[in-house]
Amino acid sequence: MILTISLNNIQSWALERNLFQHRFMLDYIQIPWHFLSAPFFYAFLINYLDIYERSRKLLKYFIVVFVVLCVAQITFVLTYSLGGGTKEELNYVYERYTSIEELISFIGSISVFAYSFYILKGKKKLFTKILTYDNLKWIYNFFKLTLLVYVLWVFALVIKFSLNFTGFLYSYYPLRISTTLIIFILGYQGLKYLRILKERKNIREDLDIEKSGLDNQEENISEPNENEFEPQFLEIDKYIKSEKIYLHPKYTLQNLSSDLNIGSSTLSATINRNAKKSFVDYINEMRVNQAKKFLLDYKYESYTIASIGLESGFNSKSAFYDVFKKHSGMTPLAFKNNHIKKQSER
Repeated sequence: MILTISLNNIQSWALERNLFQHRFMLDYIQIPWHFLSAPFFYAFLINYLDIYERSRKLLKYFIVVFVVLCVAQITFVLTYSLGGGTKEELNYVYERYTSIEELISFIGSISVFAYSFYILKGKKKLFTKILTYDNLKWIYNFFKLTLLVYVLWVFALVIKFSLNFTGFLYSYYPLRISTTLIIFILGYQGLKYLRILKERKNIREDLDIEKSGLDNQEENISEPNENEFEPQFLEIDKYIKSEKIYLHPKYTLQNLSSDLNIGSSTLSATINRNAKKSFVDYINEMRVNQAKKFLLDYKYESYTIASIGLESGFNSKSAFYDVFKKHSGMTPLAFKNNHIKKQSER
Protein backbone atom coordinates (compact mmCIF):
# COMPACT_ATOMS: atom_id res chain seq x y z
CA MET A 1 0.00 0.00 0.00
CA ILE A 2 2.85 2.39 0.84
CA LEU A 3 4.41 1.64 -2.54
CA THR A 4 1.25 2.30 -4.58
CA ILE A 5 0.43 5.55 -2.73
CA SER A 6 4.03 6.72 -3.16
CA LEU A 7 4.06 5.88 -6.87
CA ASN A 8 0.74 7.67 -7.35
CA ASN A 9 1.98 10.82 -5.60
CA ILE A 10 5.32 10.81 -7.45
CA GLN A 11 3.52 10.36 -10.76
CA SER A 12 1.15 13.25 -10.03
CA TRP A 13 4.06 15.51 -9.07
CA ALA A 14 6.06 14.54 -12.18
CA LEU A 15 3.10 15.16 -14.50
CA GLU A 16 2.34 18.50 -12.87
CA ARG A 17 5.98 19.51 -13.39
CA ASN A 18 5.85 18.35 -17.03
CA LEU A 19 8.71 15.91 -16.48
CA PHE A 20 7.22 13.18 -18.65
CA GLN A 21 5.06 14.89 -21.24
CA HIS A 22 6.30 15.01 -24.81
CA ARG A 23 9.29 12.80 -24.08
CA PHE A 24 7.74 9.43 -24.88
CA MET A 25 5.35 8.10 -27.44
CA LEU A 26 2.63 7.78 -24.83
CA ASP A 27 2.63 11.38 -23.62
CA TYR A 28 -0.48 11.10 -21.48
CA ILE A 29 -0.33 7.73 -19.79
CA GLN A 30 -1.08 7.88 -16.05
CA ILE A 31 -0.95 4.52 -14.36
CA PRO A 32 -3.91 4.24 -11.91
CA TRP A 33 -1.83 3.20 -8.88
CA HIS A 34 -4.60 4.43 -6.57
CA PHE A 35 -6.75 1.52 -7.74
CA LEU A 36 -4.50 -0.94 -5.85
CA SER A 37 -4.05 0.93 -2.55
CA ALA A 38 -7.14 -0.37 -0.73
CA PRO A 39 -6.77 -3.98 -1.99
CA PHE A 40 -3.15 -4.00 -0.78
CA PHE A 41 -4.27 -2.73 2.64
CA TYR A 42 -6.94 -5.45 2.74
CA ALA A 43 -4.25 -8.05 1.92
CA PHE A 44 -2.09 -6.68 4.74
CA LEU A 45 -5.00 -6.71 7.19
CA ILE A 46 -6.05 -10.34 6.67
CA ASN A 47 -2.41 -11.44 6.89
CA TYR A 48 -1.75 -9.40 10.03
CA LEU A 49 -4.91 -10.77 11.66
CA ASP A 50 -3.82 -14.27 10.56
CA ILE A 51 -7.14 -14.98 8.81
CA TYR A 52 -5.79 -15.18 5.26
CA GLU A 53 -6.98 -18.75 4.70
CA ARG A 54 -10.52 -17.89 5.83
CA SER A 55 -10.86 -14.64 3.87
CA ARG A 56 -11.68 -13.64 0.31
CA LYS A 57 -8.60 -13.23 -1.90
CA LEU A 58 -9.59 -9.87 -3.38
CA LEU A 59 -6.14 -8.65 -4.38
CA LYS A 60 -5.68 -11.02 -7.32
CA TYR A 61 -8.95 -9.85 -8.89
CA PHE A 62 -8.03 -6.19 -8.47
CA ILE A 63 -4.62 -6.80 -10.06
CA VAL A 64 -6.34 -8.30 -13.11
CA VAL A 65 -8.67 -5.29 -13.38
CA PHE A 66 -5.68 -2.96 -12.85
CA VAL A 67 -3.87 -4.51 -15.83
CA VAL A 68 -7.04 -4.21 -17.92
CA LEU A 69 -7.35 -0.52 -16.99
CA CYS A 70 -3.73 0.13 -17.99
CA VAL A 71 -4.14 -1.63 -21.34
CA ALA A 72 -7.45 0.14 -21.98
CA GLN A 73 -5.88 3.53 -21.27
CA ILE A 74 -2.93 2.89 -23.57
CA THR A 75 -5.31 1.71 -26.30
CA PHE A 76 -7.51 4.77 -25.83
CA VAL A 77 -4.61 7.25 -26.04
CA LEU A 78 -3.07 5.57 -29.09
CA THR A 79 -6.41 5.35 -30.90
CA TYR A 80 -7.37 8.95 -30.21
CA SER A 81 -3.87 10.24 -31.07
CA LEU A 82 -3.93 8.52 -34.44
CA GLY A 83 -7.40 9.93 -35.11
CA GLY A 84 -6.08 13.47 -35.26
CA GLY A 85 -7.27 16.47 -33.30
CA THR A 86 -5.46 19.29 -31.56
CA LYS A 87 -3.39 19.01 -28.39
CA GLU A 88 -6.05 20.85 -26.43
CA GLU A 89 -8.75 18.46 -27.60
CA LEU A 90 -6.64 15.44 -26.68
CA ASN A 91 -5.95 16.94 -23.23
CA TYR A 92 -9.65 17.48 -22.61
CA VAL A 93 -10.74 14.03 -23.82
CA TYR A 94 -7.97 12.34 -21.86
CA GLU A 95 -8.92 14.13 -18.63
CA ARG A 96 -12.53 13.05 -19.10
CA TYR A 97 -11.43 9.47 -19.65
CA THR A 98 -9.13 9.35 -16.61
CA SER A 99 -11.80 11.02 -14.47
CA ILE A 100 -14.23 8.21 -15.25
CA GLU A 101 -11.43 5.72 -14.55
CA GLU A 102 -10.72 7.48 -11.24
CA LEU A 103 -14.39 7.38 -10.31
CA ILE A 104 -14.41 3.62 -10.88
CA SER A 105 -11.25 3.37 -8.78
CA PHE A 106 -12.87 5.38 -5.96
CA ILE A 107 -15.97 3.16 -5.89
CA GLY A 108 -13.84 0.00 -5.85
CA SER A 109 -11.46 1.41 -3.25
CA ILE A 110 -14.08 2.58 -0.77
CA SER A 111 -15.94 -0.72 -1.14
CA VAL A 112 -12.80 -2.65 -0.16
CA PHE A 113 -12.16 -0.15 2.64
CA ALA A 114 -15.68 -0.67 4.03
CA TYR A 115 -15.34 -4.44 3.75
CA SER A 116 -11.97 -4.31 5.56
CA PHE A 117 -13.56 -2.35 8.41
CA TYR A 118 -16.42 -4.86 8.55
CA ILE A 119 -13.90 -7.69 9.00
CA LEU A 120 -12.01 -5.80 11.70
CA LYS A 121 -15.15 -4.80 13.59
CA GLY A 122 -17.47 -7.71 12.99
CA LYS A 123 -15.21 -10.76 12.76
CA LYS A 124 -13.32 -10.57 16.07
CA LYS A 125 -13.98 -14.24 16.78
CA LEU A 126 -11.72 -15.10 13.84
CA PHE A 127 -8.64 -13.37 15.24
CA THR A 128 -8.84 -13.64 19.02
CA LYS A 129 -5.19 -14.71 19.15
CA ILE A 130 -3.88 -11.45 17.68
CA LEU A 131 -5.97 -9.51 20.21
CA THR A 132 -3.86 -10.99 23.00
CA TYR A 133 -0.83 -9.25 21.47
CA ASP A 134 -2.31 -6.11 19.98
CA ASN A 135 -5.48 -4.14 20.81
CA LEU A 136 -5.45 -2.92 17.18
CA LYS A 137 -6.00 0.67 18.29
CA TRP A 138 -3.45 1.90 15.76
CA ILE A 139 -5.37 0.20 12.92
CA TYR A 140 -8.64 1.79 14.06
CA ASN A 141 -6.87 5.17 14.06
CA PHE A 142 -5.64 4.43 10.56
CA PHE A 143 -9.23 3.79 9.44
CA LYS A 144 -10.26 7.19 10.81
CA LEU A 145 -7.48 8.92 8.90
CA THR A 146 -8.26 6.99 5.73
CA LEU A 147 -11.90 8.04 5.99
CA LEU A 148 -10.70 11.64 5.91
CA VAL A 149 -8.66 10.82 2.79
CA TYR A 150 -11.79 9.51 1.05
CA VAL A 151 -13.66 12.71 1.95
CA LEU A 152 -10.83 14.74 0.38
CA TRP A 153 -10.87 12.45 -2.65
CA VAL A 154 -14.61 13.08 -3.11
CA PHE A 155 -13.94 16.81 -2.79
CA ALA A 156 -11.23 16.63 -5.49
CA LEU A 157 -13.45 14.64 -7.86
CA VAL A 158 -16.42 17.00 -7.39
CA ILE A 159 -14.21 20.01 -8.16
CA LYS A 160 -12.73 18.22 -11.18
CA PHE A 161 -16.12 17.43 -12.71
CA SER A 162 -17.63 20.83 -11.85
CA LEU A 163 -14.73 22.65 -13.56
CA ASN A 164 -15.23 20.50 -16.65
CA PHE A 165 -11.81 18.80 -16.25
CA THR A 166 -9.71 21.98 -16.46
CA GLY A 167 -7.90 23.97 -13.74
CA PHE A 168 -8.63 21.40 -11.05
CA LEU A 169 -5.09 20.56 -9.85
CA TYR A 170 -5.28 22.68 -6.66
CA SER A 171 -8.19 20.55 -5.41
CA TYR A 172 -5.87 17.53 -5.17
CA TYR A 173 -3.29 19.20 -2.90
CA PRO A 174 -5.09 18.33 0.40
CA LEU A 175 -5.45 14.76 -0.87
CA ARG A 176 -1.71 14.51 -1.61
CA ILE A 177 -0.83 15.85 1.85
CA SER A 178 -3.16 13.39 3.61
CA THR A 179 -1.87 10.40 1.62
CA THR A 180 1.69 11.44 2.46
CA LEU A 181 0.66 11.37 6.12
CA ILE A 182 -0.72 7.86 5.60
CA ILE A 183 2.64 6.79 4.16
CA PHE A 184 4.34 8.00 7.36
CA ILE A 185 1.82 6.31 9.67
CA LEU A 186 1.92 2.99 7.86
CA GLY A 187 5.68 3.14 7.44
CA TYR A 188 6.43 4.03 11.06
CA GLN A 189 3.53 2.63 13.06
CA GLY A 190 3.02 -0.45 10.91
CA LEU A 191 6.65 -1.56 11.02
CA LYS A 192 6.88 -0.64 14.71
CA TYR A 193 3.89 -2.77 15.66
CA LEU A 194 4.98 -5.63 13.44
CA ARG A 195 8.30 -5.67 15.31
CA ILE A 196 6.57 -5.57 18.69
CA LEU A 197 4.21 -8.36 17.59
CA LYS A 198 7.12 -10.58 16.55
CA GLU A 199 9.01 -9.92 19.78
CA ARG A 200 5.96 -10.60 21.93
CA LYS A 201 5.33 -13.90 20.14
CA ASN A 202 8.93 -14.97 20.79
CA ILE A 203 8.73 -14.03 24.48
CA ARG A 204 5.40 -15.81 24.90
CA GLU A 205 6.71 -18.97 23.28
CA ASP A 206 9.61 -18.98 25.75
CA LEU A 207 7.18 -18.50 28.65
CA ASP A 208 4.95 -21.33 27.41
CA ILE A 209 7.96 -23.65 27.27
CA GLU A 210 8.97 -22.60 30.77
CA LYS A 211 5.46 -23.10 32.09
CA SER A 212 5.15 -26.56 30.54
CA GLY A 213 8.30 -27.65 32.36
CA LEU A 214 10.44 -28.06 29.25
CA ASP A 215 12.80 -25.33 30.37
CA ASN A 216 15.11 -26.11 33.29
CA GLN A 217 15.78 -22.48 34.18
CA GLU A 218 14.93 -21.71 37.78
CA GLU A 219 12.35 -19.13 38.68
CA ASN A 220 13.85 -16.03 40.26
CA ILE A 221 10.66 -15.24 42.17
CA SER A 222 11.31 -15.83 45.86
CA GLU A 223 9.01 -18.17 47.73
CA PRO A 224 7.51 -16.87 51.00
CA ASN A 225 8.55 -18.38 54.29
CA GLU A 226 5.86 -20.78 55.49
CA ASN A 227 6.39 -19.76 59.12
CA GLU A 228 5.76 -16.08 58.41
CA PHE A 229 2.53 -16.26 56.43
CA GLU A 230 -0.96 -17.69 56.75
CA PRO A 231 -1.64 -20.98 54.91
CA GLN A 232 -4.35 -19.33 52.81
CA PHE A 233 -1.95 -16.64 51.63
CA LEU A 234 0.65 -19.29 50.71
CA GLU A 235 -2.02 -21.02 48.62
CA ILE A 236 -2.89 -17.74 46.88
CA ASP A 237 0.75 -16.86 46.28
CA LYS A 238 1.58 -20.31 44.90
CA TYR A 239 -1.37 -20.22 42.49
CA ILE A 240 -0.52 -16.77 41.13
CA LYS A 241 3.14 -17.64 40.57
CA SER A 242 2.68 -21.17 39.21
CA GLU A 243 -0.04 -20.11 36.78
CA LYS A 244 1.73 -16.81 36.01
CA ILE A 245 -1.59 -15.01 36.10
CA TYR A 246 0.24 -11.73 36.69
CA LEU A 247 1.13 -11.84 32.98
CA HIS A 248 -2.52 -11.14 32.11
CA PRO A 249 -3.01 -7.35 32.11
CA LYS A 250 -6.78 -7.52 32.67
CA TYR A 251 -6.63 -9.99 35.55
CA THR A 252 -8.51 -8.60 38.57
CA LEU A 253 -9.18 -9.50 42.18
CA GLN A 254 -12.62 -10.73 41.05
CA ASN A 255 -10.97 -13.10 38.56
CA LEU A 256 -8.75 -14.50 41.31
CA SER A 257 -11.77 -14.83 43.58
CA SER A 258 -13.56 -16.87 40.93
CA ASP A 259 -10.51 -19.07 40.21
CA LEU A 260 -9.85 -19.91 43.87
CA ASN A 261 -13.48 -19.85 45.03
CA ILE A 262 -12.62 -17.39 47.78
CA GLY A 263 -14.55 -14.21 48.45
CA SER A 264 -12.94 -11.09 47.02
CA SER A 265 -13.08 -9.26 50.36
CA THR A 266 -11.37 -12.22 52.07
CA LEU A 267 -8.73 -12.31 49.34
CA SER A 268 -8.07 -8.60 49.61
CA ALA A 269 -7.77 -8.72 53.40
CA THR A 270 -5.48 -11.78 53.30
CA ILE A 271 -3.14 -10.20 50.77
CA ASN A 272 -3.08 -6.88 52.62
CA ARG A 273 -2.39 -8.59 55.94
CA ASN A 274 0.41 -10.83 54.67
CA ALA A 275 2.00 -8.96 51.77
CA LYS A 276 1.51 -5.55 53.43
CA LYS A 277 0.23 -4.13 50.15
CA SER A 278 -2.90 -4.03 48.00
CA PHE A 279 -3.72 -6.68 45.42
CA VAL A 280 -2.75 -4.27 42.60
CA ASP A 281 0.67 -3.48 44.11
CA TYR A 282 1.18 -7.15 44.97
CA ILE A 283 0.51 -8.29 41.41
CA ASN A 284 2.44 -5.38 39.89
CA GLU A 285 5.51 -6.30 41.93
CA MET A 286 5.49 -9.72 40.26
CA ARG A 287 5.17 -8.05 36.87
CA VAL A 288 8.15 -5.81 37.62
CA ASN A 289 10.19 -8.85 38.73
CA GLN A 290 9.29 -10.61 35.48
CA ALA A 291 10.24 -7.52 33.47
CA LYS A 292 13.62 -7.39 35.23
CA LYS A 293 14.27 -10.97 34.14
CA PHE A 294 13.50 -10.05 30.55
CA LEU A 295 15.62 -6.88 30.69
CA LEU A 296 18.64 -8.80 31.98
CA ASP A 297 18.24 -11.78 29.63
CA TYR A 298 20.69 -11.62 26.70
CA LYS A 299 18.06 -13.25 24.44
CA TYR A 300 15.96 -10.10 24.68
CA GLU A 301 18.86 -7.66 24.52
CA SER A 302 17.65 -6.01 21.32
CA TYR A 303 13.94 -6.20 22.15
CA THR A 304 11.90 -3.03 22.60
CA ILE A 305 10.93 -1.85 26.07
CA ALA A 306 7.29 -1.92 24.92
CA SER A 307 7.44 -5.63 24.06
CA ILE A 308 8.98 -6.50 27.42
CA GLY A 309 6.50 -4.39 29.37
CA LEU A 310 3.45 -5.74 27.55
CA GLU A 311 4.57 -9.35 27.94
CA SER A 312 5.25 -8.77 31.63
CA GLY A 313 1.54 -8.12 32.15
CA PHE A 314 1.21 -4.35 31.75
CA ASN A 315 -1.52 -3.00 29.48
CA SER A 316 0.58 -0.15 28.03
CA LYS A 317 4.12 1.13 27.75
CA SER A 318 3.35 4.19 29.88
CA ALA A 319 1.84 2.05 32.68
CA PHE A 320 4.93 -0.15 32.57
CA TYR A 321 7.25 2.84 32.97
CA ASP A 322 5.22 4.32 35.84
CA VAL A 323 4.90 1.09 37.85
CA PHE A 324 8.49 0.01 37.20
CA LYS A 325 9.80 3.36 38.43
CA LYS A 326 7.53 3.21 41.48
CA HIS A 327 8.86 -0.24 42.48
CA SER A 328 12.49 0.14 41.37
CA GLY A 329 13.21 3.84 41.68
CA MET A 330 14.32 4.02 38.04
CA THR A 331 12.97 3.52 34.53
CA PRO A 332 13.28 0.14 32.78
CA LEU A 333 15.90 1.58 30.40
CA ALA A 334 17.92 3.05 33.28
CA PHE A 335 17.73 -0.31 35.09
CA LYS A 336 19.01 -2.12 32.00
CA ASN A 337 21.81 0.40 31.35
CA ASN A 338 22.81 0.33 35.01
CA HIS A 339 23.18 -3.45 34.85
CA ILE A 340 25.23 -3.24 31.65
CA LYS A 341 27.48 -0.64 33.27
CA LYS A 342 28.09 -2.83 36.32
CA GLN A 343 28.87 -5.80 34.07
CA SER A 344 31.44 -3.79 32.11
CA GLU A 345 33.13 -2.59 35.31
CA ARG A 346 33.75 -6.13 36.51
